[in-house]
Amino acid sequence: MSKVETVPMLCDQCAMSLPPRGCTSYGVCGKDADLQSLQEALIYGLKGISAYYYHARSLGYDDPEISYFLASALYKTLTNVDFSKENFIKMILEAGRIHIKTMELLDKAYVETFGAPQVVEVPTGTEEGHGILVTGHSYKPLYELLKQIREMGLEDEIKVYTHSEMLPAHSYPKLKAFPSLYGNWGGSWVYQKREFAQFPGVIIGTSNCVQQPTPAYANRIFTTDIAGLEGVPHLEGDFTPAIKRALETPRLEKKEGGKLVTGFHHTNVLPLLDKVIDLINEGKIRHVFVVGGCDLPNPKMSYYKRFTELVPKDSIILSAACAKFHYNNRNYGTIEGIPRFMDFGQCNNVYSILVIASELAKRLGKDLNNLPVSIVLSWMEQKAVAILYSLLYLGIRGIYIGPVLPKFFTPNVLEKLVKEFDLRLVGDPEKDLHEMLKKGSSVDEGSPVFTS
Repeated sequence: MSKVETVPMLCDQCAMSLPPRGCTSYGVCGKDADLQSLQEALIYGLKGISAYYYHARSLGYDDPEISYFLASALYKTLTNVDFSKENFIKMILEAGRIHIKTMELLDKAYVETFGAPQVVEVPTGTEEGHGILVTGHSYKPLYELLKQIREMGLEDEIKVYTHSEMLPAHSYPKLKAFPSLYGNWGGSWVYQKREFAQFPGVIIGTSNCVQQPTPAYANRIFTTDIAGLEGVPHLEGDFTPAIKRALETPRLEKKEGGKLVTGFHHTNVLPLLDKVIDLINEGKIRHVFVVGGCDLPNPKMSYYKRFTELVPKDSIILSAACAKFHYNNRNYGTIEGIPRFMDFGQCNNVYSILVIASELAKRLGKDLNNLPVSIVLSWMEQKAVAILYSLLYLGIRGIYIGPVLPKFFTPNVLEKLVKEFDLRLVGDPEKDLHEMLKKGSSVDEGSPVFTS
């Protein structure tokens, strides 16, 4: 980190910034591109933590340690506060710890409010009646919508569908109890403009991952909670306008579709862990792959689809977040009753995977880095960045990340991360898989899709 390179930077946060656009190679205050990089990296992690903390706070759950860290870490990025690169690296790792604490708080909020998740099969077809499609990440407005549909006596008339990161809502007992919550429509946020145009009913955006609407559905979309769109009506807890608008839209016909399995959670997976350990010791489970993260409109996302096709039959995949829509509609089968593919839900549900990995390490008497586990992540934005920091805080090495590396890392900062944590960019899925499986597993010829 002592090496200083003249690399592009942009800092315009104070009056000393050089004209016309700010300091672009070296700050007037004395900071260089590497320090600017670390400050931005910390800020992006704070944004990710804030997203999950917001959802927990909205359900009445708080933690003063999280609040204090967000304030102090953000303060640290002000002009002329701290010029120590090592301090910022420590703060980034501390952000990883606080992020785990935040995910734990949100998980507690969800479980205590909506019940512990249960594994469910979610239909992707449609039911007869008017439709409302809910996208985003926030379960609270979904609950309020379902409750108001019931209070208006319209549960037989209106069916509610989840989209993208709302899919795991079907696994929470208190939400699933509403008969108007029917199924899931579409995949990740990347395809929403096409999928929303095809959906004949009303759309409600609850959080991040919404885009400005096209004319095809601009007159039947609403936002609520933290989300907002230019020229789109925003609802503050009263969903009557959206419900009434739904009754004016064409009715959907009953149509059968496939089913997506979701709802895995540490509360329902930990009871299976003894059997998993037995299967590992017997050589029947050779490897565990954690494959998850964000989806994004990049052709390189095909890597994750191909990678999961190649994962051998003696391995299992744990997944979370919206990138799973590239590969969650396959039948992966089971290994002596243990599902080979487990969808834990939203990006914040990585917490459950960390709990399971920690318990697995404890029972096997091994360090996390010595487990037959490989982590392959995709990232789009700041919440995935915060997840990466949590993994680095835990000291996990050899994480594969893609489809591109974060551009806010300068070459010097990236070099340090690679050296200390063996951080890797995804490449060729076949070669990466062989590298991960050096502990004894092998790729089956013609392994692409396992069918039972």
